[in-house]
Amino acid sequence: MTSVGADERASASAFTFWLFIYFLVDFFLHLSARIPGYGLIRPTLLLVVLISASLFLQRDKFRGWARDPIVASLLVLVGYLVVSLPLVEWPGSVVKNNLGDFVKAIVFFYFTVLLVDSNRRLKIFLTVFIACQVFRVLEPLFLHLTEGYWGSRTHLGHGEFSQRLAGAPSDVINPNELGFVIVTAVPFLHYLLWSSGFKAKLIYLLLMPPLLYALILTQSRGALLALFVVAFFVFKESRRKFSLIVVAVLIGFAGWQVMSDEQKDRYLSLVGQSETSNAATADGRIQGMMREFALGFERPIVGHGLGTTPEAKTHILGSRQASHNLYAELLIELGIIGTLIFLRFLLKVYQGLFEIQKRISRLSESPGSFYVSLNKALIALFWMYAVYSLNYWGLSQYYWYLFAGAVVVFHRLVLLDLLDASEVESIPVSSVQKSRFSNLVGLADRR
Repeated sequence: MTSVGADERASASAFTFWLFIYFLVDFFLHLSARIPGYGLIRPTLLLVVLISASLFLQRDKFRGWARDPIVASLLVLVGYLVVSLPLVEWPGSVVKNNLGDFVKAIVFFYFTVLLVDSNRRLKIFLTVFIACQVFRVLEPLFLHLTEGYWGSRTHLGHGEFSQRLAGAPSDVINPNELGFVIVTAVPFLHYLLWSSGFKAKLIYLLLMPPLLYALILTQSRGALLALFVVAFFVFKESRRKFSLIVVAVLIGFAGWQVMSDEQKDRYLSLVGQSETSNAATADGRIQGMMREFALGFERPIVGHGLGTTPEAKTHILGSRQASHNLYAELLIELGIIGTLIFLRFLLKVYQGLFEIQKRISRLSESPGSFYVSLNKALIALFWMYAVYSLNYWGLSQYYWYLFAGAVVVFHRLVLLDLLDASEVESIPVSSVQKSRFSNLVGLADRR
């Protein structure tokens, strides 16, 4: 068995990779809202064009990349959107108003798959992504503690409101979206930092309390349920279950003590114990989901069109406000056919994670330990996303596509670390990577 140095497997240019890393920072930290005049050049669009052009010029390096089953399943979805466009309810709205958002979302998948092509690049990619998410949480929390910033509020009835923590002024995300950012960062921090050395554990212990406190301040019930999903996987895999129960009780007690009465009341609405309108809002959200699923069957075959959920709700239900349910969104916009195609895409992603889990036990301690931790984080994140999608839209949002791209990269790197030279031709990676792999093990000379 011969393994390959990660850095030697890289094929895409370093310039394009670092341009992609800058794209991540620009997108997640909203630099156009922070730097005066910067937004005039349309940086996100410009970066997408530059990265795409650079990848096109290097296209010979990526032959065979679409053979991966996850990549192929997403291509089927894109093909379906093209073919079904003339058949949907509002094709004009799709092209004019909604197509751009979908394109900005799926580029995360393709850029990740094509540019993150080594262990070193994977670690840089993960570090930058996680750091951006943590910053997006700590910034509004810092403003809250120093200036009394909240960013949003929720109606309690009778003209009363409860303050909720939202994204920073330059990061326009509502409290539920900020909660989503928090529960996205938590599994990465837990599995990748706690399983590392002393310094990493110290960083973990320093970060988790403010993140969990920020989650309380968001009053996001969906994010709290998503956190329970992550906690379930941590508990299930732990060998120290009693210690975890004790820690969970202590954290829960401490969290309850720092909550205001309004925050306690909102979270109690999850179990029907709210004394204000919070229970009614929870029930209303469930009823809204049911109405959206019913709306999806107004055009059950191909749907109303990409991104037209608010438009369909306005015209048919008389209310534009969405319950933010991905699965209802799929049915409304893509119909039954498109919904099944998207769910098949998610199934391929999970199958990729399951296959990784079976293979990484054969790896040596290094990089095996990192791979084991990352696989656990991604599995927990997959199920957290699946649950949170009941309360969060996602067809034209980045998160499923970036996640799927990371799984494709992870699966590829595990295979390249495991397979010997005789099996290299079956790996769904670029031709340049195969050539370098073969050269390193001496096959090139024999051919």
